[in-house]
Amino acid sequence: MIDFSISQELKDICPEVVLGCIQAKVTVQGSSDSLWKEIESYCDVLKQDKVLENLVSESRIIAGREAYKKLGKVPSKYRTSSEALIRRVLQGKGVYRINNIVDINNLLSLKSKFPVGSYNVDNIHSPVVLGIGKPGEQYKGIGKELINIENLPVLKDNLGSFGSPTSDSERAMITNSAQEIVICIFSFSGDGDILEYLKDAEMLLEEFADGKNIKTIIIK
Repeated sequence: MIDFSISQELKDICPEVVLGCIQAKVTVQGSSDSLWKEIESYCDVLKQDKVLENLVSESRIIAGREAYKKLGKVPSKYRTSSEALIRRVLQGKGVYRINNIVDINNLLSLKSKFPVGSYNVDNIHSPVVLGIGKPGEQYKGIGKELINIENLPVLKDNLGSFGSPTSDSERAMITNSAQEIVICIFSFSGDGDILEYLKDAEMLLEEFADGKNIKTIIIK
């Protein structure tokens, strides 16, 4: 299991920050129709239950916004990935179909309202620290230009930053060549329900990605 930790600098500003991680050997491929049907069904549930204007009243969305404010980021400009994804669904734009791991990642985020990121273990160098982006720091986002990660919560190894609760870098992105992955659930409101969603992730990986050698950890 990759050695994860949370920097004291981040915990001093966001004391409720928690990281839930699940690592597994997997087969990356296109999503099955059954997985995609589950995603579409949950999108329908969201559209029935949520109104876009009410999204900012969700407790986990609020916690993410407050954490970003404390770190010096404008939450309407730098949204957590969960808020951005749910907004996209509520606007009727749907969810991109990428591969089974990314699609499981998005389903977990839609269900939990937590930001979730998935990474290719081969492109990560343990140990990994969840810390704060430094002044002027940036990286190439997945399908995006350079992202300003200054003052964002960021995952870092000895090669630099590669992921955040807003948007991840290309370096550790999930492609069909990935054989081992780690999924990270970011919480800014303590560890409530994280174990539940890690168990959900384990079941999804086993069912839809031939997940094996599955290990989980919660870092506070």
